[in-house]
Amino acid sequence: MTPDPNCQNHPTALFWTDRFTGHDTGAHVERPKRAEEIGLRLESRGLLANRPDMYVQSVPTELLERVHDPRYLAGLERFASSGGGWIDADTYVGVDSLEIAGLAAGAAVGAVHAVLENQAPHAFALGRPPGHHATRYRAMGFCLYNSAAIAAEAAIASGLERVAILDWDVHHGNGTQDIFYERADVLYCSVHQHPNYPGTGLASEKGSDAGRGFTVNAPLPPGQGDRVYLRLFDELFAPRIAEYEPELLIISAGFDAHHDDPLAEMQVTERGFAELTERSVDLADRVSGGRIAVVLEGGYDLTALGRSVEAMIRVLDGATPERAVAALDDEWDLREGGERTWQS
Repeated sequence: MTPDPNCQNHPTALFWTDRFTGHDTGAHVERPKRAEEIGLRLESRGLLANRPDMYVQSVPTELLERVHDPRYLAGLERFASSGGGWIDADTYVGVDSLEIAGLAAGAAVGAVHAVLENQAPHAFALGRPPGHHATRYRAMGFCLYNSAAIAAEAAIASGLERVAILDWDVHHGNGTQDIFYERADVLYCSVHQHPNYPGTGLASEKGSDAGRGFTVNAPLPPGQGDRVYLRLFDELFAPRIAEYEPELLIISAGFDAHHDDPLAEMQVTERGFAELTERSVDLADRVSGGRIAVVLEGGYDLTALGRSVEAMIRVLDGATPERAVAALDDEWDLREGGERTWQS
């Protein structure tokens, strides 16, 4: 694959807009500051310049309805238009929430099209809210629309026959698993802390009917770090994905397995995420023509989130994990105690 000559400095296409801050959840861990932190950090680090021009557009209705039941979507619209509120203890819908969730899903679709149309070798959709808990019929776990599943459907609709999703968010992506559980055109692989929300993702959950064998779960006890995650990638996920020979690799990239994250008890570091990224790039080079589309999921310590996203982008751009991690603190001035702003 030959990348666009305009993206040689930073070959990863980034899909980000300050509209991602519009889903206002109040005093909640999944809050607008997650998007603000990412945008601010990437701008301050010079990582938003010299990239292919990408625009975030809302997800088309027909793609939404390939993943989510139209009755569910209509119910969400009615709920939001009546003023919204809490769907459950974790999941909020405000006046602008569905617009923002539609943009997050649209960013994921844009990332898929960017790599399939040879606009960039890799693409990263940096949207919020996350999506991998949203099932065909239900919003849950902060998630309204399942962006990764919608991205996979966009790839299938574009003519691909096999798509692999690798989910390393610390929580099991029950929604993504549910949507593709009976299908063979999407291979779903997840590593996650267990027990933890939402309680699914046992190793015995392997798919059913035509999808039997196309779900691969690796539940881990609390306290696991880089070494265990990398060993699982090498010994379980990489061989299965290589055997499947996907035409596209989608990564549900949650960073809440970081040792500083407040919602789990894992011990992954920025170096671990960088090495997982390097392994994913090497795997995609072997089996999917190098094509990777990344969809942001969780990550709730702001500093850990920003640093981990930066490390991943640097590796996608071609840096080694060592250089990516070493660069995290170079000339990075948080102006501690001061006010920070980001302009789109």
